Amino acid sequence: MIGFIKEFINSVSSPVTIFTFAAGFLFLFLSFPKQFTSKWGSGTIAALVIGFFLFGFTDEHFKTIVTTPDNVPIVGMLFVMAYFTWYAMRKAVLNDERLKEGKPPVEKEESDQKVLVFPYLIFIEFVVALFYAIMLVVWALALKAPLEDPANPTISPNPSKAPWYFLGLQELLVYFDPWIAGVLLPTLIIIGLSAIPYLDRNPKGSGYYSFKQRRVWISGFLFCFWMLWIVLIIFGTFLRGPNWNFFGPFEVWDVHKVVPLLNVNLSEFIWIKGLGQGLPKEWYIREAPGFLILFVYFMIPPALAAVTFCKKAYQEMGAVRFVVASFLILMVIAVPIKMYLRWTFNLKYIVAIPEFFFNI
Repeated sequence: MIGFIKEFINSVSSPVTIFTFAAGFLFLFLSFPKQFTSKWGSGTIAALVIGFFLFGFTDEHFKTIVTTPDNVPIVGMLFVMAYFTWYAMRKAVLNDERLKEGKPPVEKEESDQKVLVFPYLIFIEFVVALFYAIMLVVWALALKAPLEDPANPTISPNPSKAPWYFLGLQELLVYFDPWIAGVLLPTLIIIGLSAIPYLDRNPKGSGYYSFKQRRVWISGFLFCFWMLWIVLIIFGTFLRGPNWNFFGPFEVWDVHKVVPLLNVNLSEFIWIKGLGQGLPKEWYIREAPGFLILFVYFMIPPALAAVTFCKKAYQEMGAVRFVVASFLILMVIAVPIKMYLRWTFNLKYIVAIPEFFFNI
């Protein structure tokens, strides 16, 4: 029975199913925050997650991957990030209920109860510092340092993985050209996070937890953080094996596994498969459909949103801030769209201009 469950999990484990399941769970979490942060809701989810890990430890491969010294911090990070996401949303739900009843947020009442930094705050920080020092000593004694053999140019590890904090970017290299995955997207992430205070000038929800008053921006941040960072790190750490093939959580990493893929550019879909003719020699004619799709994607939705369901936001933000926010949102949405196109249609590039080393 246990073997059948493992085989079933491996058979349904693919980037499409896992990413879709994670996105669906995040959507439900953001749609019903009160239910998911309640005692029974959060307790049930925690029990399921812990139960999955306990069940996974019955498999030697799963146990080896999870307990590898390199991966232990990542497993701990997942639980810590999940806890703090739940904690922040729980505080936001409680404050939203208080505001609905006409009461001030909890932070407002707590700010009236002022205490001295010394000795109260200093004492707490000192105790926390001692705890972390002890934890690091125990960690160093319990886990061996993940040191490998001296570098050998004749032998390359398979899989060859970046440090865990770059595994999300390494996963993006599967779907995007290096200049996009390694330069453009990280730059836009930094710029986008820095621009949020300038784009969202709503004074509500400032200084206290609240979800209803900042629903759009909080949802966007959680989507970027969890789906486009944490989930991709999970892919690269636990599910990408030799030759960067995708393996199920209980599937042994077989270096001889072969996955037949034929990646095709959009121009080949349109000119060869669609129109039944060869690719035009001129790159600007060949890639015209891709440029047209990108133009429609980045120009039409903001224009329609500004005169329909986002008309109020457009009036409050102004043209410049609205355009910048729309561009950042469309870039965020474009990442999973491109990933799904690769998974379902083996679409490599929407625009491919090897003459200028320019691919999108």
